Amino acid sequence: MWHGAGGATMWIIWVLVLGIIAYVAWRAVSTKGFACSQHESAIDILKKRYAKGEITKDDYERLKKELE
Repeated sequence: MWHGAGGATMWIIWVLVLGIIAYVAWRAVSTKGFACSQHESAIDILKKRYAKGEITKDDYERLKKELE
């Protein structure tokens, strides 16, 4: 009597597990959702951080010299 319900439950669990694996794999290869592009240079990232106010002018100048 319970065998049919248990089989259906296992099907649902496997479909969910495979769906989660597929979603994680898709996110890993997708460039969407990442903070920076793979084509963005270190100087570009540094400029954006300075523009956002994440680093001071002194930090910006010091890091810029290190990168050049």
